[in-house]
Amino acid sequence: MATVKIGIYRKYHGALPKDKDGNVLPKSEWPRKRAFSWCVRWYGCDGRRYSKSFKRRKEAERFAEKKQIEVRAGNGDPQPEISLQQYYREHERLMKGNLRPESLRVHLASIELLAETVGWNRQLSKVSVRDIETARSNRLRAAIAPATANKEVKALRRIFNLAILRGYLSRDSNPCNGIPMLKVAPKRPKYISPEEFHQIYGRAPDSFWRALVVLLYTTGLRLREAMNLTWHDIDFESGQLYVTRKAQSGFVQAWTPKDHQMRSIPLPEQAVALLAVWQSVAPEGCPYVFVEHERWDYYRRLVETGKWCSGRDLVNNLLRRFKTICRSAGVGPYSIHDVRRSCITNWARRLPMHVVKELAGHSDIETTQRYYLSIQPEDIRKARAVQDKLLGKIPTSDLTDPKLTHSSQKRLFPGRQGICRRKQVIE
Repeated sequence: MATVKIGIYRKYHGALPKDKDGNVLPKSEWPRKRAFSWCVRWYGCDGRRYSKSFKRRKEAERFAEKKQIEVRAGNGDPQPEISLQQYYREHERLMKGNLRPESLRVHLASIELLAETVGWNRQLSKVSVRDIETARSNRLRAAIAPATANKEVKALRRIFNLAILRGYLSRDSNPCNGIPMLKVAPKRPKYISPEEFHQIYGRAPDSFWRALVVLLYTTGLRLREAMNLTWHDIDFESGQLYVTRKAQSGFVQAWTPKDHQMRSIPLPEQAVALLAVWQSVAPEGCPYVFVEHERWDYYRRLVETGKWCSGRDLVNNLLRRFKTICRSAGVGPYSIHDVRRSCITNWARRLPMHVVKELAGHSDIETTQRYYLSIQPEDIRKARAVQDKLLGKIPTSDLTDPKLTHSSQKRLFPGRQGICRRKQVIE
């Protein structure tokens, strides 16, 4: 039991207490005469004894309670010390390939923002709740949106959870766990009506953009899903489109959908016809659907020379060019993701919600309902019609009890009838 049970002892320091004659007092009198701290001692898995000092006994007892559980579970060794800068480099090395490049960039940027507040040399175990709150406060003073601040705190919570798994922090020591998220009022999702979409389609400059905007509006693909779409993913005969994982092969880069699952989406006849037109003039030998001639030449040259960086966007400036088309059409401003939201809203009006969830590639139906469904004036009119039908033929005349109004005739109570008659005679 000596290697399992944790002990709490007094640790004396300073000069030895003496009596009036200069003799050293017995140890039984030291607690009242000599300065001391409370020391928690335990044995690790390696057989070595470790200790930690505290000013107050209650603090030592709380620490001992937590440490006792770890010792019995075989985790009694103290966590290795690592600075924020060392952890940044290790996290970048370990998570490369395990996280999406966009998510890894968010993680590393969040660590950098924290380091601006506490310094790169701060030990990871010394980062406190106060440090996280200070870093968030500094970011808010820099005029960032509350939603962005919440995103950074969530990224730091994930980062510290990984530090616990790697043995750098003890269990339940994540400084982000007790920090509440900032309240952010939800925005009404933007919706591109069919009339506005026809205006956008009318301003599409070529077959590339006509096929792209129709595909996005009718399939609800994410931008990266559309950019990583290959000709093998489109079944022209059955009118199906497949969003699926891709392995590195030739000019095709390794890529995984956001939901990590394959899904099939039906294509309307118009989209199939437009894709066929674009395929007839698309770059020869290019496996990707939405890559233009100039970009294909550039991409092919970098891949053949081994200079292409994995995780890099296959096509650039699509959002800027799409916004230019919207401005020329006199609609918007809209983003490419607004096209996806509009498609999901159109589906939700005619399809069951669980079907919409699968077509959209969401892991949770709440995501579909919260962020992608937009209530339109047509929906309000339908809701009003439903209410009218439920009420039926209720009389619309004034049903107010005249006895409760000032304009009604005065009611004569039995005890007051004689008084009222005498008043009438006098008048």
